[in-house]
Amino acid sequence: MIGNFDARTPSGPLDRKWTSHKDHSRLVSPNNRRKFEVIVVGSGLAGGSAAATLGELGYRAKCFCYQDSARRAHSIAAQGGINAAKNYQNDGDSVYRLFYDTIKGGDFRSREANVYRLAEVSSNIIDQCVAQGVPFAREYGGLLANRSFGGAQVSRTFYARGQTGQQLLLGCYQALCRQIAAGTVQMFPQTEMLDVVLVDGHAKGIVTRNLRTGKIDNVAADAIVLATGGYGNVFYLSTNARGCNVTATYRAYKKGALFANPCFTQIHPTCIPHSGDYQSKLTLMSESLRNDGRVWVPKQKEDAKKPPNEIPESDRDYYLERKYPSYGNLAPRDISSRAAKEVCDEGRGVGPGGRGVYLDFADAIKRLGEETIRERYGNLFEVYQKITGENAYQVPMRIYPAVHYTMGGLWVDYNLMSNIPGLFVIGEANFSDHGANRLGASALMQGLADGYFILPYTLPNYLAGQMGKRPSNDHAEFKKAERDIRAKIDNLLKINGKRSLDSIHRELGTVLWDKCGMARNKNGLEEALRKIPDLRERFWSRDCGIRVPGDGEDFNQSLERAGRVADFLEFAELMCLDALARDESCGAHFRDEHQTSEGEALRDDENFADVFAWEFQGNPATAGPKLHREPLHFETVHLTQRSYK
Repeated sequence: MIGNFDARTPSGPLDRKWTSHKDHSRLVSPNNRRKFEVIVVGSGLAGGSAAATLGELGYRAKCFCYQDSARRAHSIAAQGGINAAKNYQNDGDSVYRLFYDTIKGGDFRSREANVYRLAEVSSNIIDQCVAQGVPFAREYGGLLANRSFGGAQVSRTFYARGQTGQQLLLGCYQALCRQIAAGTVQMFPQTEMLDVVLVDGHAKGIVTRNLRTGKIDNVAADAIVLATGGYGNVFYLSTNARGCNVTATYRAYKKGALFANPCFTQIHPTCIPHSGDYQSKLTLMSESLRNDGRVWVPKQKEDAKKPPNEIPESDRDYYLERKYPSYGNLAPRDISSRAAKEVCDEGRGVGPGGRGVYLDFADAIKRLGEETIRERYGNLFEVYQKITGENAYQVPMRIYPAVHYTMGGLWVDYNLMSNIPGLFVIGEANFSDHGANRLGASALMQGLADGYFILPYTLPNYLAGQMGKRPSNDHAEFKKAERDIRAKIDNLLKINGKRSLDSIHRELGTVLWDKCGMARNKNGLEEALRKIPDLRERFWSRDCGIRVPGDGEDFNQSLERAGRVADFLEFAELMCLDALARDESCGAHFRDEHQTSEGEALRDDENFADVFAWEFQGNPATAGPKLHREPLHFETVHLTQRSYK
């Protein structure tokens, strides 16, 4: 294994670890910072905030994104809000409570010290964003407003209607543009990272492809920061933008970076249901809607096809309120998703195919007035009406769970550095903060915490020992990596089969959703592990494989997509291996064989209170990955069976 498999968690009391760690980390003096070059891959909230902050500090940063503008990063799609332990509502919130809710929400499968640090810096994020002019919602008197989200009994979520991600990204983008104008950040849009280059065991560069011209290039640096988001699109249908992919992190994995907990994928309970095979993605309806919307289905199967206004109140099952009275409609995402699947499996689902439940705002409109609901969620209702043709002010929304966020990612230590020295991983691309299930409104919190307030302290600790060690991009390792990428592109173009990329990807997504989706079991996972290699072989087959028109030296979106689907076909096998090896249920990883008498996830803390980190060993067809396990130590919280009743 390259590097060290050591979490480097500081010693001492939990609430002093981060401060003590900063106090004892090495520094880079202001005059030396301009001598270092840092590559940041990704320009969303994590990558954009990291690049802007590093530039402000005086480092030279190069930021790469495959979109035509940093403003189009997928962070823009986040809707409902961002958590922070400000306790503005005076309802009992604190850093410790945010920390505990996050640990519990993740079903005790995250690293305690990392989560506490996240809660600790959360308040700074809000101050930073307010100073940037982010238009958070405010109370009548001008104070910042908060609302509730799943898995918490306090109001700690700051929001900008249903556009929170967009507004935060605009704040981040203006900070990034300031550094671009100052010359400390150089932006490379429409450029995809295709490989990491290692020199003497350290990450010292990347190989890229210009998506407009097809030109392959390489870039050397003193350190690499991956902020490339999650891999939910491996399922084909997800709430992610179509371009979201696993390529950057998976190719880093193939160069020696450990991939942690890849089977931990979050299913979001509040999405517009799938309506036909023509669909290429699904649309999220923010979890914030569950503050005022009530989730229900008919009590009787025979009522499932009736219009909702013909079903009297006495014949409605508000199943989340019934099963989880303490949290009701704000039960965590994994629990709410499984509950929706359960009632639909019973035949009580609504809408086409019976794969939907109602999210009803009638009571809230009666209590608060339609204008108040419009102020809180108006743009979400507009999106819903454009897609479904239904007015949710008059009839309940129909929702169903869908793949959303991924808690797994590249393994990182407390410094957010992977086991490969010099390769840092931030935001959704790493595994560190959410365990087996992410609470709503915590993704934006982690992305900005990592980029603004954590990486700028931990990166210098590595750079301080790298003065003068940046190689030339003429180094043999760069040339070899570039040759390997050209060979892979040539192989994709030579297949010249008959199948479309979407048909292969859709088939893969169906296997994963059925066998490694909301519920998994040993037989299903073993079946998936037989089907995925066969599908991968067909992908590359000259007779029945995929066809990529065009060539590599030009604008070619089919070629871009082919490389990403090829990586998904390998990564999907790693996901299923991870799910099979973790012989327990925890959070979003729900094994049918391991559940309580009430149908909840049943953990096995004695055998599986670990991070599963996988090491690439070569071609998946001939050499399976090697498993490393990082024991999770809980010094402050007590491991208990999760309960939201």
